[in-house]
Amino acid sequence: MSGEEESKYPHSAISTWSGFVYQGKVALYHCLKLINEGDSAFELQLDSTDDFAIYKDGRLISAHQVKAKIGDYRSNYKDALEKSASLELDRVAGIKRYFHISLPINDHSDYVDSNGERVEFYQYGKSRHCELDKIEELTKQVIKEIYNNQAVIFDDSLLDTNYCLLSDRISSQALAIHARIQNDGDAQRKAAYENRVTAASILSDITDTNPYERKDYYAIELKARLHTYLEERLAESLPGMSDAAYERARRIYELIRLSEGGDFKILCQLMKPSEKYSRIQNSDIRRYTDLVHEINAEPVLKRLPHYLDSNNKFYAPTALYLPESTDKKYCTSEIIAEIKDNDDLRSLLFEFNNLIAAKASESFMIDTKFTNCYDQNALEDKDRIDSNITKSLCISILTKDDAEARLK
Repeated sequence: MSGEEESKYPHSAISTWSGFVYQGKVALYHCLKLINEGDSAFELQLDSTDDFAIYKDGRLISAHQVKAKIGDYRSNYKDALEKSASLELDRVAGIKRYFHISLPINDHSDYVDSNGERVEFYQYGKSRHCELDKIEELTKQVIKEIYNNQAVIFDDSLLDTNYCLLSDRISSQALAIHARIQNDGDAQRKAAYENRVTAASILSDITDTNPYERKDYYAIELKARLHTYLEERLAESLPGMSDAAYERARRIYELIRLSEGGDFKILCQLMKPSEKYSRIQNSDIRRYTDLVHEINAEPVLKRLPHYLDSNNKFYAPTALYLPESTDKKYCTSEIIAEIKDNDDLRSLLFEFNNLIAAKASESFMIDTKFTNCYDQNALEDKDRIDSNITKSLCISILTKDDAEARLK
């Protein structure tokens, strides 16, 4: 048996997941590349004519199909290449057709279909493929060139933040359109066809907007960084994942992608309640993400991933890292100090007063002596809070095993 015959598609979830997260990143890179070349009069269409497509003056300019982690051989892409070359609706004869792949293959020459249509493997510099972990850096390089050409003063922090915000915007729209088409069919398919992103708005997002003026800057940045780590971790874990574990991880990912800034402000508060509200560290994002994926309980995917026990008490995963028995003393004093000066955190902890540590030597209780002063008119919030107005705030810090035992 030849090497090509032995090459099999990986577990179906791998290609599904990778293509899903890759599509928006590639679309953004291509759009910025066009802008950098002087074209700012086009529109980006997502998940309709093809995985993404470029229109100008109402006419299709190029159709793009995106495939990630499918295989090492050209034959692995046979059906997809034929589909890319097909004549359908706006995909008329003679338009540009591009094929984006994340892995090198044995033959990158153009595909020419029996109908005469040509499909070109998209070129990234000198390469005809681009790995998932390389596309961000390539995109940032194009943004740098746009900044230099337009005399925009920038530093790495501004570059990183604007990339995060713009990437989130494009990928969120792709995900939302994909979900609506899956659920609502043709009605949303028409909406996807008509709902396009203008080149002018993409350019404006990286040149005219100062992200530091945004009230929820840290929350928005956390969303982008958490989302990136979820992508990487899930892609690495897929080969050994059960279908059930994959579906749960996919739902968590979609919640993160579609959540608004206010939800991430909550997550910023609860991910590390022992520290001042600020930028979440990479190590904390890793610990939090690993805990969410490893805990043996079905999460409630609303506002932020959390859990409910049989008594309807709320449990929130955190990045708290308390490996030594002496850590609980410092954790207790730090949380009490934080809620003394942070009304938002105190209010949240009345609701989510069972915190699951990413790592802890033992479970313990913090009696803060604070009492709840929630808004008497916020009936929905009152129903969710399992304390009353005179009850002091007691916070349980739980190990993963103890939390799982309560959630069974």
